[in-house]
Amino acid sequence: MKILAFFNNKGGVGKTSLVYHLAWMYADLGWKVIAADLDPQANLSAMFLDEDRLAELWPDAAHPETLLGVIQPILKGTGDIGTPHVERIEDVGLLVGDLGLSAFEDNLSDAWPRCLDGDEAAFRRISAFYRAFEKAGKDQEADVILIDVGPNLGAINRAAIIAAEHVVIPLAPDLFSLQGLRNLGPTFQRWREGWQERLRKNPDPDLSLPGPAMQPAGYVVMQHAMRLDRPVKAYAKWMARIPNEYRRAVRKEDAAEDVRVENDPYCLATLKHYRSLMPMAMEARKPMFFLKPADGAIGSHWWAVQDCYQDFRALACRIADRCGFARSSMAS
Repeated sequence: MKILAFFNNKGGVGKTSLVYHLAWMYADLGWKVIAADLDPQANLSAMFLDEDRLAELWPDAAHPETLLGVIQPILKGTGDIGTPHVERIEDVGLLVGDLGLSAFEDNLSDAWPRCLDGDEAAFRRISAFYRAFEKAGKDQEADVILIDVGPNLGAINRAAIIAAEHVVIPLAPDLFSLQGLRNLGPTFQRWREGWQERLRKNPDPDLSLPGPAMQPAGYVVMQHAMRLDRPVKAYAKWMARIPNEYRRAVRKEDAAEDVRVENDPYCLATLKHYRSLMPMAMEARKPMFFLKPADGAIGSHWWAVQDCYQDFRALACRIADRCGFARSSMAS
């Protein structure tokens, strides 16, 4: 089982939509997939589930079938993580998020330095998400878990990134995404080195902990405007700077000559905005590439649906190749 996080500390780049669509695509390709919602805004859960089901899962107290319910014994100091519930939406599994998940932030912040003292309870808190993913994945025989996290560099995201083997970075072609890369690179390195140091202090060899992997898998350029299959000029200048900014900030490599997004091996995909499809998809409560004529996808919209499917299929396969997934389970 592989665990992937999708992360950018800049919001509004289409990260949650990317996770949602990739979860459906991996399922369509024959993978057993779980999407995990660790963003306290819980937008991924809202994309998968209707309001009636969300109302059942988000009462006044922590519901045992959400991720907040799973960690509730740790928050209360009454025990370890509970058994994670995987909500089934056709062929996709969902670890449901919760607006109250932010209550775990201070708990995790306090646990991080305590791990250096060999505090077993601190290690259990820091690894709570990872162990929940591990339990859910084994129970569902999952091939891959895709984690959606919020746009910040807080303790919840640190615990989520530690739990992941690979991190995919969605970007928008703008100044703010470039600045985000400059923040992400040093933060990843600091978290990785900090977790390596703490692993040596673990007092319980039987406690399941993630390794210090956290490897960047590459970046995806999202929602760039297109004109005649080329980015408009306003975005082109920022796209030109992405490859070497990613090298310097995230990979700690020297700049490369003549590298562009189109030929950059670290670029996993550039995805069009598909503005006309997203409202239909939200109304139909399905991914854009599964829209049918009955959903309103007719004429040029129908051809856009076909393009969308091929784009996400290519991206899913490239991520699988980059992260070392076994391809035997994928449909041809």
